[in-house]
Amino acid sequence: MNTETISKTRFGKIFVNLVAVAMESQIRYHFLGPKKILQNVDNLCGQNVLEIGCGTGFFTLQLSERIGNQGTLFAMDLLSESVEEVTKKVKAAKLLNVRVIKGDALNTNLESESFDTIILFGVIPAPMVPLDQILKEMHRLLKPGGILAVWPSIPLIIPRMILKSGLFSFENKRKGVSNFKRN
Repeated sequence: MNTETISKTRFGKIFVNLVAVAMESQIRYHFLGPKKILQNVDNLCGQNVLEIGCGTGFFTLQLSERIGNQGTLFAMDLLSESVEEVTKKVKAAKLLNVRVIKGDALNTNLESESFDTIILFGVIPAPMVPLDQILKEMHRLLKPGGILAVWPSIPLIIPRMILKSGLFSFENKRKGVSNFKRN
């Protein structure tokens, strides 16, 4: 059973709703607000950026602001509920530089070498997202020299595994956000 199917079950709906409440809590905004975290990503102004696993849109509005009107943000999530929620937020904020799309991070069906930066925050590790597969897809999507910005839930292991793939080289790390350059 895949993630989308599980999210349609009774248990899955409850779980998705609980996660959404946690993601949007004022406590999270206070201690781990999107502005605080995104300041640790390199300059995004005017770039084409892909946000993988946009969820409730916790980072989406701030990313849009950092990118500006000369760039475009593609906010992607696998779950229809997330796509609907983020679409509402984007419309309410009247953001013209954001495209919300439903898609699978392992096979996005997006054009190769079309993004300057990919944001992968809180998505890995996850049992349904094999790291080797997602890294291959992120490498394919990034322009040569593009940046993969990762804020992992396991801060020591994931960055080492990204380097071990040979697809990326380490750029810098700022307050938990590791930035990798596409080889």
